[in-house]
Amino acid sequence: MAEKPTGAAVLSIIGGVFILLAGLVLMAIGAWLDFLLGVTGLTFGLPVTTLGILGLVLGLVIIVLGVMLLMKPQMHMVFGVLILVLSLVSIVSLGGFFIGLILGLVGGILGIVFKPTPPMMAAPMPPPPQ
Repeated sequence: MAEKPTGAAVLSIIGGVFILLAGLVLMAIGAWLDFLLGVTGLTFGLPVTTLGILGLVLGLVIIVLGVMLLMKPQMHMVFGVLILVLSLVSIVSLGGFFIGLILGLVGGILGIVFKPTPPMMAAPMPPPPQ
């Protein structure tokens, strides 16, 4: 086993990037809808833009949690659970085109089940000569 949950962190960071990109796409679609339909009084763009902002925030938080998983591996359980929950919440904003959702779920699960290597025991000292 490794000293740090590298696989979990990398998958979580990549998943967070996909969720962030999906949020940016949703924000662009919302702005486009607002531009096209704004003169008619219909506000279809605002809810889409709001979901895009949510995706943007979730993606950034998942990326930060993935980096923290590398920096503080002793808190792998907390970070893994947070990554897992936030990846599930990202479903409302396309879930990073569902690729980010899957990568975040796998990264969170790997973070939860990570087991650090136990420290090596020092060899016992020989008894002093008499």
